[in-house]
Amino acid sequence: MRLGVLDIGSNTVHLLLVDAYPGARPVPFASHKRALSLVQYLDEHGAINEAGQAELLDFVHEAAQFASNHHAEDLLAFCTSAIRESANGEQVLQRVVDETGVVLTELTGEQEAGMTYYAVRRWFGWSSETLLNLDMGGGSFEMALGQDEFPTLAHSVPLGAGRLTREWLPQDPPTIKQVKALRNHIREVLAEPVAELRQFGKPTMVTGTSKTFRSLARITGAAPSAEGPYVKRVLRAESLKVWTNRLIAMNWDERADLPGVSAIRAPQMLAGAIVALEAMNALKIKSLRICPWALREGLMLRRFDHVLFDSTAPLSSSVGVGEVALGQSSLVSMSRSTSVL
Repeated sequence: MRLGVLDIGSNTVHLLLVDAYPGARPVPFASHKRALSLVQYLDEHGAINEAGQAELLDFVHEAAQFASNHHAEDLLAFCTSAIRESANGEQVLQRVVDETGVVLTELTGEQEAGMTYYAVRRWFGWSSETLLNLDMGGGSFEMALGQDEFPTLAHSVPLGAGRLTREWLPQDPPTIKQVKALRNHIREVLAEPVAELRQFGKPTMVTGTSKTFRSLARITGAAPSAEGPYVKRVLRAESLKVWTNRLIAMNWDERADLPGVSAIRAPQMLAGAIVALEAMNALKIKSLRICPWALREGLMLRRFDHVLFDSTAPLSSSVGVGEVALGQSSLVSMSRSTSVL
């Protein structure tokens, strides 16, 4: 089966096509993406303006055609905080349906955390026992912990790297006063969810997902992406502390010259580093493993579980923490209404 996953994120819009068969791992077939920061198109009321909507519609059209041209049998299309938190998010989603036929499903922060955790659990397997995953997007930061396929506890907080850069570190480079204020803000926001997570004791494995975590690991010495997904990559708090201080002194152009850092993400690398370091310190984490699978893979795997292995059986009504329900109006079934496929 060839499945397309359309991800409308805070920094990029990305279509990934994968092939999967019973008993085999999903194999990437093709990818189509574009740098698109929808938050840059917010007006004074927090609504996505006409230019931003036009960019989004143009890409969704492209993605739908790309999927159709490459014979995708199904399409999962979802969006996260960029549209979820905009003042006119519902109207934008309806316009996408009306003009492209593609249904973009909004994921809550808890669902993001849960489905990302699900992908990490599948990647590392049951030997990881109690698993804690940290995931950082442009608008939010997720933490999920558990021993099963879905987490026992999942938190999403508004500490995305892009959001914090816009709101707290607008200067290039930032002032020491701005950095200090941001640290204090992050500690305040993390205090309650961290206290709850720590009640569950020390996890067996701690992991990090998302482009920001991968970039932070790369600049602190991890292997480049060219070496493939199976190379062990670790982000250590000690090294991250050193590099956070270096990032404070760098401007955006200098950060873009660092290995594994793209120009579009360079401005937000400092905010991402501060969030990662504060979270690791608060949770007493000395190091974490980078997982190449994240939200997109979690949604794909969940879809394949129900289509490839048990497509005729009724779907369970039980939903774990952060899981996307698989009912009549669910993410996976809504994709069938996509007219372009």
